[in-house]
Amino acid sequence: MTRWKRWRISLVMFLAVLGPGFITANVDNDAGGILTYSQAGAQYGYKLLWTMIPITLALIVVQEMCARMGAVTGKGLSDLIREEFGLRMTFVIMALLVVVNFTNVVAEFIGIAGSMNLFHVSKFISVPLAAIAVWALIVKGDYKGVEKVFLAASVFYIAYIIAGAMSQPDWHQALVETVKLPERAIWKDRNYVYMTIGVIGTTITPWMQFYLQSSIVDKGVTVKQYKASRLDVIVGSFFTDIVAWFIVVVCAATLYAHGMRNITVPSDAAEAMKPVASQYAYLLFAVGLFNASFFAASILPLSTAYTVCEGLGLESGLNRSFKQAPFFYWLYTLLIAGGAVVVLLLKLRSLVAMSILSQVLNGLLLPFILFFMLRLINKKELMGEYTNSRWFNVVAWATALIVIALSGVLVWQAFAPAPVS
Repeated sequence: MTRWKRWRISLVMFLAVLGPGFITANVDNDAGGILTYSQAGAQYGYKLLWTMIPITLALIVVQEMCARMGAVTGKGLSDLIREEFGLRMTFVIMALLVVVNFTNVVAEFIGIAGSMNLFHVSKFISVPLAAIAVWALIVKGDYKGVEKVFLAASVFYIAYIIAGAMSQPDWHQALVETVKLPERAIWKDRNYVYMTIGVIGTTITPWMQFYLQSSIVDKGVTVKQYKASRLDVIVGSFFTDIVAWFIVVVCAATLYAHGMRNITVPSDAAEAMKPVASQYAYLLFAVGLFNASFFAASILPLSTAYTVCEGLGLESGLNRSFKQAPFFYWLYTLLIAGGAVVVLLLKLRSLVAMSILSQVLNGLLLPFILFFMLRLINKKELMGEYTNSRWFNVVAWATALIVIALSGVLVWQAFAPAPVS
């Protein structure tokens, strides 16, 4: 077989499995993520860009394990947890995940309301219409059709890259700050530590692991396609963190450079850019915010529905009809409707506390999910020859321990007095 033919076969295999890893990684840049990255750039300029390299490596490690388990076992993560650790433990994890994901769904509708408010559209119009559109997209579509929509939505994240370029940042300083650790003195700033934890915590979240593995199974990816699926995860992780890098950069070049340090909701970032950046950069940022919020409002409740149904042994999946998987679709419907109603009933700015709470809960839950993942993926009876290698285990366990430590600090920060800006 010629080198060209092998390359073509590899490309076809990659395109065949492209989707779950790329979509899962990109939806992580949701309204809460945009708020965190924007605030990082507004408060500290380029000084938090160094986090992007280790975050990307950690994201690849965690996501790759989920993709591998899905391809080898043909089962979702909650399904495996139920089989290996029992229904009681699975129920506890699912209950926590439902609570965490619901607060995240609310945050996504906050992003939708905030982005459309930039175009003078009331939340009483934008939120219900978006909720109906999100619901119809999933309930009326099959997996292949929905995946195409999500892949198209992922491409719109390029808007942040374009906005970053148009903001005319100090490219040399941005690149230097990306590859070097910050000076020791800055760690005395408690708010900087708090922001660092926020940037890391918003990138790797529990729901991502469940959704990715379920998507791998739903798409029918097998062991033969595993290498291409792993490439999908790697490409998705790099792309999403490049977008995150540019969000920090654009806010550093506009807001930080002009002394605008306070962002309370995601839409503030775009609004504050308007006087100091080009009109097009402002519009790109605003459109990107809506796309990210709408995108995540579709994925987060979908991830929850997958997880709960797998854990309880109920029918689930976008390739099944409403009659074939009623609990799956009703849970998805209730999460969307509930999230939209909360945003309509409460003032927009009063919901920021809920977004922060969701990050704290994510931090609390993630170490437990990583523990279960590492126990499962190292089980020879389950994974066969596809268990973690020794060095991969070192990296994976180190990632888990770091996340546990960060979660502890995050909890301490949540109960300690708020940092002074």
